[in-house]
Amino acid sequence: MTAQFPPPSAAGAEIALQGDEFIALRRKLHTEPELAYKEEKTSALVAGYLEGWGYEVARNIGGTGVVGTLRSGEGGRTVGIRADMDALPITEATGLPYASTVPGVMHACGHDGHTSILLAAAKHLAETRAFSGTLRVIFQPAEENGGGARSMIKDGLFERFPVDAVFGLHNWPGVPAGEFGFLTGPAMASVDLAIIRIIGKGGHGAKPQQAIDPVVASASLVLALQTVVSRNVDPLEAAVVTVGSIHGGIAPNVIPDSVELQLTIRTFDDAVRENVRQRIIELAQSHAASFGARAEVHYPRGYPVLVNHADETAFARQVATRHFGEDRIRRGFRPITASEDFAFMLKERPGSYLFIGNGDSADLHNPQYDFNDAILVDAARYWVALVQDYLSDNSEPAK
Repeated sequence: MTAQFPPPSAAGAEIALQGDEFIALRRKLHTEPELAYKEEKTSALVAGYLEGWGYEVARNIGGTGVVGTLRSGEGGRTVGIRADMDALPITEATGLPYASTVPGVMHACGHDGHTSILLAAAKHLAETRAFSGTLRVIFQPAEENGGGARSMIKDGLFERFPVDAVFGLHNWPGVPAGEFGFLTGPAMASVDLAIIRIIGKGGHGAKPQQAIDPVVASASLVLALQTVVSRNVDPLEAAVVTVGSIHGGIAPNVIPDSVELQLTIRTFDDAVRENVRQRIIELAQSHAASFGARAEVHYPRGYPVLVNHADETAFARQVATRHFGEDRIRRGFRPITASEDFAFMLKERPGSYLFIGNGDSADLHNPQYDFNDAILVDAARYWVALVQDYLSDNSEPAK
């Protein structure tokens, strides 16, 4: 997969000269994927590179997280750039020569690319020191359902390594390769899980009158849950309620004692999120009761809504416009119903999460997905430009 981009700046040309090095590194990471909180090899590799380039390196932050600090000039501001490192429990089906060598594990979301992008930028910034202030490069474990951002924060990330703003990016399939997407305000949905157990009374399928059938109650509940969004959420708001799993019974002629349903719930607003939670619990309990059964509801919270800060998002967009041109900004980029634990960092510090097109690739979390190496150099160029613009000689000191 190739992409035609405008001629790079001088800084971009220098990064481009090392592009093959970081594409090779990305493919190495792809062959050796590691699941959440098990990123031992990746973490050690990242830390080793950063130390070799002159960064102050802290390891094992929030598990296997790494933070590198680089100072230059007299500027008083500090900026953080975050990349995620973990892979997914998916069996790769790309057939690529650098496909995963770890059974049942693959980089199906591009975190190998994100890590390599930030390393490429970190190397260039260490070699040139063309900024005035402090840079923190944050390599996070366990983004995929592990809450690694929250773990790093609980481990004192922003107290030990303060930043004035923090930024992150994600590749995005279906958007032309190298185009940038920016969203102000709610950009990615919250995600919660509901586990509903409908408890009835088992019996023989030939004598249903002697049982309390949790299968029928569950089937009716699945349909009723579709009304949460259509009748309990403002039509101008967004929410998704999906019943992704339903299990009960072991034989066609036996009514089971219970049935379990598992739901995923996504919203873009905290009030809507709470309203949907209450309605799901109420519906489950009242619906089960109407069949003579009862419902037990376990409702673990997942990632919050990812909310991009207005000033930092405007700045991030200006960086792309200034250094890449207005034609590289994706028009009509819309909020995303997937979730991202960078949301925890944005609750703690101002910042923005942006997107770069991965081209016409398989979707994220797909066994056929592969990160587009053609975007690696320009994404690294972007991080370099953002750091240099944020930490310019005339930047204001931290307040």
